[in-house]
Amino acid sequence: MPLIDSHCHFDFDAFSADRPQVWARCQSHGMQALVIPGVSIPQWRHLFALVNSQPGWYGAAGVHPWWVSELAVAPDQVRRAVVERARHERNGGRCVAVGECGLDANIDLSLAQQLPVFEAQLEAAGELSLPVIVHCVRAHSEVIRALKNARIKKAGVIHAFAGSREIAEEYIKLGFYLGVGGTVTYKRAVKTRKALASVPLEHLLLESDAPDMPHAGRQGERNSPEYLPAVAETLAALRGVSVESVISQTGKNAQALFDL
Repeated sequence: MPLIDSHCHFDFDAFSADRPQVWARCQSHGMQALVIPGVSIPQWRHLFALVNSQPGWYGAAGVHPWWVSELAVAPDQVRRAVVERARHERNGGRCVAVGECGLDANIDLSLAQQLPVFEAQLEAAGELSLPVIVHCVRAHSEVIRALKNARIKKAGVIHAFAGSREIAEEYIKLGFYLGVGGTVTYKRAVKTRKALASVPLEHLLLESDAPDMPHAGRQGERNSPEYLPAVAETLAALRGVSVESVISQTGKNAQALFDL
């Protein structure tokens, strides 16, 4: 069964001291691959040097909304930078998506300021025929509108989905997958758990978002991709199916979306 972490910031300094040991433990749990998203243009060089060093690691080129305020280039230059990096890395099959990009209403930078950078990356994804990894916090209406207006050829995934069944269905209609991570382990996340228990399994991906998004009972700790089986177990329990079926189908979904 292809256990795949579809979203893990494994290049972050939180893993500098023990990255090989963590990956060894992941493999002992049956993990075959993980996708490391981009967050800022200067980060891409280190990210892809890392993914090129290890079979089973893949990367994405993108600018996370938290890093938009640090940009010293215009949105169209962001588009060109994403296209150039992705084309360079795709020669070895190591760049599998555009992102992490999107909109976040919880940060000081307004959505109006974030939107042009998001739209530029959606344009790059269309130009590259790559899927997009979307970050969305309290901005579903704005993100859905942007996705409908974009000329994306391969859809993508809504990272760390947190929303209702109705919102989930909106994304699924657009061809998107929903990322399932640590949030689902919290019983208080009633709306999200209910949505993820009812939408087709064929539209879900497993993700750790490590070192962030710690699981219930692990608050304050570094999250790790080695804990991903616990997400699969929780999702299986919510849906009343076997863990094996969850890991198998979500793994197939990740392989199809990212062309792994």
